[in-house]
Amino acid sequence: MERIGLIGLANSGKSSLFNALTNGSAIVASHPFSTTETTTGVAIVPDERLNLLAKLSESRKVVSSHVEFTDLAGLVAGSSTGEGLGNRFLAGIREMDAMCLVVRSFVDETVPGDNDPLDALGVLELELVLADLATCETHIERRKKAMRVDKSLAEEVAALQAAAEVLMQGTPLYRSKLQASTLEALKSAFLLTNKPIFVVINAGEDQLENSRKYEEEVASALGNAGPVLCVSVKLEAELAQLDPEERSEMLDGLGLGQGALARVAQAAFSLLGRRMFFTTGDKESRAWTFRAGAKAPECAGVIHSDLQRGFIRAEVIHWDDLVEIGSWNAAKAQGKIRLEGKEYEVLDGDVLEIRFNVSK
Repeated sequence: MERIGLIGLANSGKSSLFNALTNGSAIVASHPFSTTETTTGVAIVPDERLNLLAKLSESRKVVSSHVEFTDLAGLVAGSSTGEGLGNRFLAGIREMDAMCLVVRSFVDETVPGDNDPLDALGVLELELVLADLATCETHIERRKKAMRVDKSLAEEVAALQAAAEVLMQGTPLYRSKLQASTLEALKSAFLLTNKPIFVVINAGEDQLENSRKYEEEVASALGNAGPVLCVSVKLEAELAQLDPEERSEMLDGLGLGQGALARVAQAAFSLLGRRMFFTTGDKESRAWTFRAGAKAPECAGVIHSDLQRGFIRAEVIHWDDLVEIGSWNAAKAQGKIRLEGKEYEVLDGDVLEIRFNVSK
């Protein structure tokens, strides 16, 4: 399971966001370094498609997809040079598959810290850039020495030099114009700004009516390098404590749909290039995670290795067609269930039944 690192300045609300997403118990306090160790938890990825399929099939069990979040030690200006918990903070990010930057816009005189999300984004990006630049310079020197006996390292050295030039201009790699092949060649250096990224703006409840404005401003500063979501973490954390039915009623009453936490989990899921297909029946409806572009046998293997090994073909229908028709049997009678072979590229939202045969 891929890991999303929550990164923010002191009192940005990242630990509160972590708790709300994962129903966790990370320490929350209005002073710096209340988070000194990494805390990991799993968040459900809510999906109304799955709920509709479960209702259609009268499933006794519903199983959602999940994404893992890690609350990392807080960042301060100077973290890249060892200020605060600098080294521990940076080591934690290198282990993540993607980053969620949490910036604050809510105003609370009892909670110290800057409430300008653009300023916070600037500090976070600068520290990440400086850390990456130091890493690049170290790797370049080492690789140049190694090139004396291994000429195949020339491509990696060239990629590191190109990255260093971008970083010296104060630009994170996720906002650079470097080619995809260059970024791929940098993977072994584990550069922080070479990871997928999205931003959560922690807003006050009274600021939500201007959420689009905040999102557009931060997205522009981010160079549209990833999704930007405006969330009232305090409100969502309170709602997360309610039982599902009461929470749903409150969300509807506030006009928040599934809630911002669902949007955050879904953004993280999509950012990692993950998609969902479904299986459904009276016993269980389940969302299965697969990588974008995977073909039918690989997706069958997500369910069980025997299904991939003995794959014959898949019965396929898109979820909305199935819901509209009303049942699997009715869809089959109408000829809406397609038979797809080994070369079929599964789409997000497909409902599958796998035909397979494994010889003893």
